[in-house]
Amino acid sequence: MSEPWKGLMPPGRELCTGLVCVPLVLLDMEGRRRRRRCVLSAARPYMLIFSVFALTPPPNFFDRTTNQRLRRYSIVGYGFYSLFILGILICMSYVSVLALNEEIEQYRLEDFTRAMGRVQKIVLIIMGIVNQLNMLLNYRRLGHIYEDMADLEMEIDDASQCFGGQPGRNSFRYRLAISCGLWLVLLVGLMPRMTLQAMGPWVTFPNNILSELILIMLQLKCLEYCVFVVMVYELVLRLRHTLRQLQSELADCNQSDMLQALCVALRRNQQLLGRVWRLVGELERYFTLPMMFLFLFNGVTILHVLNWAYINQFNPDDCCRYVRIGNCLLLLINPLVACFLSQRCINAYNSFPRTLHRMRCLSVANNFPILSMGLREYCLQLQHLRLLFTCGGFFDINLQNFGGLVVTILGYTIILVQFKFQAVAEENVRNGSKSSAP
Repeated sequence: MSEPWKGLMPPGRELCTGLVCVPLVLLDMEGRRRRRRCVLSAARPYMLIFSVFALTPPPNFFDRTTNQRLRRYSIVGYGFYSLFILGILICMSYVSVLALNEEIEQYRLEDFTRAMGRVQKIVLIIMGIVNQLNMLLNYRRLGHIYEDMADLEMEIDDASQCFGGQPGRNSFRYRLAISCGLWLVLLVGLMPRMTLQAMGPWVTFPNNILSELILIMLQLKCLEYCVFVVMVYELVLRLRHTLRQLQSELADCNQSDMLQALCVALRRNQQLLGRVWRLVGELERYFTLPMMFLFLFNGVTILHVLNWAYINQFNPDDCCRYVRIGNCLLLLINPLVACFLSQRCINAYNSFPRTLHRMRCLSVANNFPILSMGLREYCLQLQHLRLLFTCGGFFDINLQNFGGLVVTILGYTIILVQFKFQAVAEENVRNGSKSSAP
């Protein structure tokens, strides 16, 4: 690939604001340090909440400025705490299996319901184990993800200083609160109302409370993924803002020196976007197994809940009919939020070629060959480095995949209802033959 930008860097690192050039060394260093972790500091409260549920290590574990001995002791203590949470999960799964067996014996159900319930409990245990192993094996990878995000944020903000900086930087906290915080409050508040009553009298206190904590903990893994997606989305938005400012500068630029400086800024924007693409790849490797088992667990649980809803449809004493519907909706909306946020980030990334096309249509791009070559190289990079949020290549996390998930659940639901209809018909035939026998 050609290097159209080589030799264009002006002597000395300088920021060009209008007609005035200010050396980078005159930047307020304390202000840069405050900007360095603006995105991570906004996400820190959410990471602390997730660490309480043993989903991710606390953020201060990755702070190298803390006392190293205290840091090691904290890591060991958190490891024992995670094992304790995992032990609770396994015990509650065993209690749920015992309660399932008692309920099946009371209703005299076939082995299909028993098998489906046990599969759901096995997937729950595997998901908890996978979350713990993922924290242990990918601890360093998560630290590198935090470092890359901090470095990217600082470099993106530094690159945008030439064009007046980023607008509304503090609004990221509010966008994160609307995207993830609001759903976090709703999920934690609604999940017990939708599942506690449906557990029945076989799961008594305090087992029902511990079971609720486990269910909430597993669903919050999806929200942890959503927080990282929103942070990536913020970085993409800042790069898009800088690129649009570059477009407006190029429209009014007719000086050779200024064109060279804008070419350098465009090249830097291209490199930073490539680093964002690599960051998404690291996130994919970190969240592959947890998100895969989350989608599997939610799908199996929805089928399990629908099975019990069909079993109790003729029961006049059933008080959990609407609760089961709400539970299914929660289990569907949770991955929907992840798919929607991922799709929004993908759409923002896919808007870059349109801006580059408008820049290539400018007269200055035709009169300045190096700029034209640079724009062509940027477009080729976007064609080859397409942004995708996937689970290890097994499936994509976007709205199209969510639609496929809903269709799959509906298909299995239809098969399940047909299977139940056949079982009811066979039972009626057997009862009729017994009553007609002499």
